[in-house]
Amino acid sequence: MKSLLDRPVPAAAAPLTVRRGAARVLLDNWSGTSTVPSRTLYPHQWSWDSAFIAIGLRHLSVRRAQQELESLLSAQWADGRIPHIVFNSAVPNDAYFPSPDFWHSSTAGRAAGAPATAETSGIVQPPVHALAAWLVHRADPRESHRRGFLARVRPRLAAWHDYLLDRRDLGGGGLAAVVHPWEPGMDNSPCWDEALQRVVPAAPEDFQRADLDHGHPADRPTDLDYGRYVRLVSDYREAGYDDRAARHSFAVEDPCFNALLIVSERALAAMAQESGADTDAAAHTARADALTRHLVTRLWDENAGLFRVRDLATDTLVEENSVSGLVPLLVPHLPQPVVSRLVDTLTGPQFDAPATRLVPSYALTGHAFDAQRYWRGPAWFNTAWLIHRGLRTHGRAQQAERLRQGILQEAAHSDFAEYIDPTTGAARGARHFSWTAALTLDLLSADLKEPTP
Repeated sequence: MKSLLDRPVPAAAAPLTVRRGAARVLLDNWSGTSTVPSRTLYPHQWSWDSAFIAIGLRHLSVRRAQQELESLLSAQWADGRIPHIVFNSAVPNDAYFPSPDFWHSSTAGRAAGAPATAETSGIVQPPVHALAAWLVHRADPRESHRRGFLARVRPRLAAWHDYLLDRRDLGGGGLAAVVHPWEPGMDNSPCWDEALQRVVPAAPEDFQRADLDHGHPADRPTDLDYGRYVRLVSDYREAGYDDRAARHSFAVEDPCFNALLIVSERALAAMAQESGADTDAAAHTARADALTRHLVTRLWDENAGLFRVRDLATDTLVEENSVSGLVPLLVPHLPQPVVSRLVDTLTGPQFDAPATRLVPSYALTGHAFDAQRYWRGPAWFNTAWLIHRGLRTHGRAQQAERLRQGILQEAAHSDFAEYIDPTTGAARGARHFSWTAALTLDLLSADLKEPTP
């Protein structure tokens, strides 16, 4: 049977129509200083969303793309962390949970360097920001230099990576750890189930979910999931968001998170070289090389044909097959046998979905697969974009182009949905979702021959 990546793509909407639709989503979701992921479900600024959004915005307005990233970086903590949410003070607290009055970042996080004026969350999301900043710079280098864009963002991005490689090397193996399921961006992935069993959930009366006001319960994490998420935040907050003082009952090394750190280290090296800082460029390249070695040594599972999550409480690999384990295709200089195995897994029965070229968030054959529920099966546009970039990085041009065409088709047909059901192709989650629109713009507009940092 042919792999889905090798099957013909049905006719899609005209590129100009799709481009106009994607641009309209981004314009409609602009808040005045940044872009919300969704007007209803996610009414604030999210960290890795803004990075993906900037990648698309660079094709509409380089200055707007720069502002997207600089708005996020303005809420960076003094310890270097970039918080996963920057709250809009004009939005009522009951519009989203957990709201600013749950995180108490400006008070509970004061010792860790939380900003005094902006309210944020205390946790982080995947470090795709330096890659985004480099792509924004490359879209118009003259304008970037004129406005001093790299000079402003490069030190902040370097501090962000320093935080991850210092404060978050909880396993001592040279990789960054995540301490909450929201941090790797794949909130309720089956990869976290075992580790979450050790977390005593908060009582239902201790929190009031707002996501179900705008999302169908079948699409969203369960109440039990949320109880555990709330407990983890509460414990971290009580420790002052101090990674050294906190007793992390959830701590894992995630392959997608660390792959993005590697690629962003290479982007920082490119920025440093562009700025004439050759010593810094060499240091970032060396860190990227070391992280690549650690990623393969600690997280690669040859028998499974993909990277796995490492649970630091047990120091073992989690035997769940997630799209997170395929995203390291992004990383340049992976051993070629690893690349070949990843591509085989991508095009094999675990991730070859029957109704879409997008990649399921969890193996179709996995025991916990759920076609509708958030990160337990649905196919997402941002991970497909990352895998597309990875295929290009390793010279798999034909497969990359097939995936690109599939992303564009599904984005148009789903009204730029948050994610889709991989077994039917039906749109799920929010519609008019910003990163779906932004990455669609990128695939319509980007020079597919642009160099990978």
